Amino acid sequence: MTLKGLRAILSFPILALASAAIAPAAAQAADLVRLGNLKFAHYGAVAYMKEIAPKCNLKIEERVFAKGLDIVPAIIAGEIDVSASALEAAISGRASGVPVYLVGGFAKGGVRIVGRPDLNLHSIADLKGKKVGVTRGGPQEILLFTELAKSKLSWSDKPGKDVQIVYMGYPDLNQALMAKEIDAMSQSEPYATQSVHKKYGAEIMKPYDTPLGEPVRALVMTEKMYKERRDVAARFMQCFVMATRQFIADGKLAEKYVRESMFKNQVTSDDYQDAMNNASFTESITTDHVQMTTDYMVKYNIGRMAAPPVAKDWVKLDLLEAAQKSVRSN
Repeated sequence: MTLKGLRAILSFPILALASAAIAPAAAQAADLVRLGNLKFAHYGAVAYMKEIAPKCNLKIEERVFAKGLDIVPAIIAGEIDVSASALEAAISGRASGVPVYLVGGFAKGGVRIVGRPDLNLHSIADLKGKKVGVTRGGPQEILLFTELAKSKLSWSDKPGKDVQIVYMGYPDLNQALMAKEIDAMSQSEPYATQSVHKKYGAEIMKPYDTPLGEPVRALVMTEKMYKERRDVAARFMQCFVMATRQFIADGKLAEKYVRESMFKNQVTSDDYQDAMNNASFTESITTDHVQMTTDYMVKYNIGRMAAPPVAKDWVKLDLLEAAQKSVRSN
């Protein structure tokens, strides 16, 4: 046997061992994160995360819910790791003992109070004696109540007050307004915009002129993921920052994704543009905003919380801040 042949035989096990060591790393499966989300224009960047998740070695499985409060049972059942929802739904969930932390904010605004055009409703004061529809547990509810209080109007879901509140789901509100079953609605985008464009709704106001200002939607993570899967949680937040910044930087990408992938072309370009003129993508939320929202929920008995959570005890923005630094440096 030649010296060359002997070297080949001796080197074979080493090469085989090296290949065997590399193979598992190369074939390592992406970490799974189960995401709860809602179907609104300003939730688009969160939905887009699943498209770029492989860049962060993640696989994001998105499950779309009818409203934020519906995500709470899924979190309790261990079926959801992270959720995007109204801040009010997140606060209610935490108050009821759901083990979650608020780790970021992803959208601002997105609420409009709309009335029937034939009633010529131009202000909140004009809602006296009217039926106003709203979905329970979101910013559109708390903002409606704050505006009614500012105009010194009383309200209840039973007859007898200045304004009768009618609770129903987001798409149902539009149908009820069109059928004249309600006189006005406090609605999220793009549903509010669609009612205006289709001429069965007329804008009364964007309800941001109270101390609450523009509502910020909340990104919520289970305590289990935050504490026990720190690396996965960190990469998820990096993916969130990347997706949000892509949508902010590239409006055409954001519109195309929301209209085609989320709404299957049921939302027109005009619908999207008008909706997003009343909303914006963001990464951030403050502990002060969370606490103020909690205080207003208590004031108006939204969520009927026996033990309202203190914001500083469950708002954890360290992963977001680290992700912002990481994405900036890259």
